[in-house]
Amino acid sequence: MNARQLEIFRAIMRDGTLTAAANSLGISQPAASKFLHHLESQLGYQLFDRIGGRLVPTMEANLLFADADRVFREIEALKSLARDIGAQKIGLLRLGISLAVTYSVLPKALLRFRTKHPEVKVHLHALPKREIAEALLLGDIDLAVTLSVIEAPTVRSEILSDVPIVAVMRADDPLASKETIGPSDLDGLPLISYGAHAEIGAAMDAAFASCGRQREVAIQIASSVGAVPLVREGLGIALVDGLVAWHGFEGLVARPFEPQIAMQMVAATNDARPASRFVRPFLATLRDVL
Repeated sequence: MNARQLEIFRAIMRDGTLTAAANSLGISQPAASKFLHHLESQLGYQLFDRIGGRLVPTMEANLLFADADRVFREIEALKSLARDIGAQKIGLLRLGISLAVTYSVLPKALLRFRTKHPEVKVHLHALPKREIAEALLLGDIDLAVTLSVIEAPTVRSEILSDVPIVAVMRADDPLASKETIGPSDLDGLPLISYGAHAEIGAAMDAAFASCGRQREVAIQIASSVGAVPLVREGLGIALVDGLVAWHGFEGLVARPFEPQIAMQMVAATNDARPASRFVRPFLATLRDVL
């Protein structure tokens, strides 16, 4: 099945008739019919039953369509990108960014970067770290910015900043009057935080243990941003990264956590894949913002 046959098969499935598919593709109905017959001959089975002058998709056609549609859309996206690069001389920067970074320093960094490089097209993927790492290794993104190191042989990482852990609570919480929050302050209170399996989890558990306490997480979250509606509803106090501008969320305050522990904001590229020439300028802008 070549790209043209795929396009015609998809159009028939979408439009319902050979005539409608031919019209949408700008070809004659006999030409569309010829392409379809040739495709069915190559495959060795029918894709449509001819019933009362209508084309009814067979079971085989329905099985093929979902993946065929996805492949066609990917081909079209590639064609579009190739046209943009060739005709408009644009650049492309594909970013995989953790949610906490997306909701904090990224907008300001992107604004400065786009001011200097308005011709650059940015593809932003705000994802969990595991999916960012996978996208980086597959070559789907040029740069990853996460809150922990991506461990892989071809990945080159650079620590951009330490990100301290803070306690986030409602502004009317009695603990909001304290300058710092420690494990003893959280005794008996429901805790919203990362699980023990997270990279920072062991360090947080050790911090509690050093004070003779055990960290018991009532509500486990994967990203600090997810704590916002939970804390607002009074479901607990969150121990999360201090990267997010918590004071910007109405009704919430953040206090430093003692003993101090920190996550790390890390930029990563994949040496096994060609990098966009805009990775370095963007990283320079991100460092300035930090």
